[in-house]
Amino acid sequence: MSSVLKQSFLMIRVNLGSLPRRLWISLSMALSVALVVAVLTGFLAMARGFEAALAGAGSPDIAVILGGGTSQETGSDVPAEAIRSLAAMSGETGVAHDGAGGLALSREIVVPVDIRGGDGADQTLSLRGMDPAGPGLRARAVISEGRLFAPGAREIVVGARIADAFPGFAVGEKVRLGAVDWLVAGHFTSGGSAFESEIWADLEAVQSAFDRQGQMQSLRVRLDGAGGLAALRVRLSGLTGPPLTAVSEADLYAAQAERTESLIRLFGWPIALLMAVGATAGALNTMMSSVSDRAVEIATLRLLGFARLPAFAATWVEAVLLSAAGAALGVVGSHLAFDGWQASTMGANNTRMAFQLVVTPDVILTAGLLGLAVGVIGGALPAMAAARLPLSAALRARG
Repeated sequence: MSSVLKQSFLMIRVNLGSLPRRLWISLSMALSVALVVAVLTGFLAMARGFEAALAGAGSPDIAVILGGGTSQETGSDVPAEAIRSLAAMSGETGVAHDGAGGLALSREIVVPVDIRGGDGADQTLSLRGMDPAGPGLRARAVISEGRLFAPGAREIVVGARIADAFPGFAVGEKVRLGAVDWLVAGHFTSGGSAFESEIWADLEAVQSAFDRQGQMQSLRVRLDGAGGLAALRVRLSGLTGPPLTAVSEADLYAAQAERTESLIRLFGWPIALLMAVGATAGALNTMMSSVSDRAVEIATLRLLGFARLPAFAATWVEAVLLSAAGAALGVVGSHLAFDGWQASTMGANNTRMAFQLVVTPDVILTAGLLGLAVGVIGGALPAMAAARLPLSAALRARG
């Protein structure tokens, strides 16, 4: 066994020493692997970033009440009678109380508005009308500049991602949303969550400006302890009128993230795998060229008593090392290029949602293993060819 190991190490050294003779074709193999890794890393980082943005928006202490048999705010309708009935209930409602003794809740509506971006293209953003208690129901939301909108006034506070991406949203400026002008009262941050892709305003001001008087799509409430959601659902089931559904805010955004993340992966993995197949074919071609180039060396060593296994191991290790180098290059390059990169997609309310790509350790591991697999698989057949090389034929061919 020690003899075989020594022979293997010697042949590996001979193989690696001959790489300068095959520099360009070896580099092409490593770069093809790097490209595969970079593409997969980009898609997975996009999925992780979208998931993180929505996960940061959801809180298990907050519930969202929806109507109309939908699981999203779009298409939901919560009757005003239901809100009055909930507020008038005595006993345990599952909803916490605010400092004034009333229920900690916010009536809300989301209106899509078209805004012209810095590139001249129109994009659809979410204008969310809410009660004055609404911002307080979002624990991570902080006014970063200016102030909160005044009740009843046509004033807005703008999420940080919108303020950074679109011109005309500086504090103190006026911007036209719909048919009326709104004063930008302030900017807010929310820990990089999906809320930063929204514009907030007073509920009644939004209803008046967009002719939606009395309409409410959702009701956000602060839950009263761990059993609050279950108690709230019991209370809602006893109300007359259209059925209402209470869902944890964390679960609501997690479901939205899962749908979009699955869609990103559905596109990303097939593209990466197709590229990996092409890279594997390139690796096979590269290593077959390597075996052909070193036919005399392999034959000479075999005639000197080297076994088939060292010839197999040396060729296979060369392929794995080249793919590992390409995978490392792809991981480093994609981390520098993608981590923190700003992207956007259509959110749950069919409006633009901005997020950052996040290159996490599991993304790096997954993409790196795929790149390594290219060399493991692509180098196997050439390694077997090296082990079975006809010695006399190889020597005659070079003679």
